[in-house]
Amino acid sequence: MVSLRVMLEYFHPWPNSAGLYLARERGWYRELGLDVELVVHDPYRGDTLQHLLTGAADFGVFPSNRLLVRRSQGQPLQGIAAINHAGLESIQTLTDSGIQRPRDLVGKRLALNPTPRGLAMVRHLVRADGGDPDGVILVDSGVRELRPEQLAEGLADASFGGYWAWEALMPSPIDATRRVVLPVDEIGAPAYHSYLLGAHEQTLAEKPRQVRDFLAATARGYLAAAREPELALAAYECTTPYFPTELLRASLHKIAPTWLHQGRWGEQRQALLEPYAQWLHQHAVLDNPGVWQAATSNAYLPETAR
Repeated sequence: MVSLRVMLEYFHPWPNSAGLYLARERGWYRELGLDVELVVHDPYRGDTLQHLLTGAADFGVFPSNRLLVRRSQGQPLQGIAAINHAGLESIQTLTDSGIQRPRDLVGKRLALNPTPRGLAMVRHLVRADGGDPDGVILVDSGVRELRPEQLAEGLADASFGGYWAWEALMPSPIDATRRVVLPVDEIGAPAYHSYLLGAHEQTLAEKPRQVRDFLAATARGYLAAAREPELALAAYECTTPYFPTELLRASLHKIAPTWLHQGRWGEQRQALLEPYAQWLHQHAVLDNPGVWQAATSNAYLPETAR
């Protein structure tokens, strides 16, 4: 049995990793001789990509933009499968704010983690909607996503970054009729893969069969979870018992459609990679817009990822 450490993308497990958990719970990794450990990153030691770079993880889930930036810096990391075929971020606010679309943010306070890519996305959304991005008042909230009750308390008028399939579904004392969620895919964002699955190039070169076996079982997990999202619910009940069952169930159903494209799992698509890399380059986030070609490979995906 070969031990593999797979690092997830966030501070805690959430339903976007359902295919990994289901494949492990059903024994599909073990059938191929793989003993898979699912872990989250230690922020003090960097993100998932940094852990892959140092060898602290064998495989990992990470934002596509971060991979492209690291690859343009010469780091030997590569995406080997797509997890999502959609943007997961959203602008969240309350009806009280009067914000109904991106241009309404002008003159309002928007809380976000002011990364270069995050700032570029906000400016793009406001400008594309006919507003002046310089008129948005930015509030640095770090990595914390503001809750509706914090918006109601006046910490900001809106927040950017929380996922429509996770934070937006969390219970709140604020009445649901007051909550406004604007998914970036619906308000002018460029198309992109939110998350990819990848590894260090050394792993890919030295253990290609192991990589293919891992992806075969992972694809099986995501395909099964996409067809019937609640199959993964039991795994989360054991892994994240601090989240309500209703939240996990709702998130699984919301996120599941983003895992497949035309019924297929895992394909990293040029239609989502190339224009997004160009967009990142235009907004001074990425030096080399052509880096996506070397940064991703579908060569290890199983033919049966359908």
